Amino acid sequence: MSPVRSSSLPSLPPKELLILELLADHGELYGLELVTQSKRALKRGTAYVTLGRMEDKGYIQSRTVDPPPGAGGMPRRLYDLTALGNHAVKSAREWTRAARRLTPAVAR
Repeated sequence: MSPVRSSSLPSLPPKELLILELLADHGELYGLELVTQSKRALKRGTAYVTLGRMEDKGYIQSRTVDPPPGAGGMPRRLYDLTALGNHAVKSAREWTRAARRLTPAVAR
């Protein structure tokens, strides 16, 4: 049996993986909602740069919506997973579960 090469393992930057997991768990979110849901692991400035990069890669998609009635302000951008993003987060979670089964100390 040949060893598993590290290039075959899924690799996403931690902030991108966090965004994918948040969107998988909560559905569509605004950028500031992602910052809040991350318990400030995402910073406002880096969140939007990361979201743009992830949209370019095809992991997420966005749409612009009008602000709630009476709220005023600018239209808002909602972010959601694409099929590729959904597949990436599921794969990452499967790898994490497998790693925990293989190395029980990691789960502690």
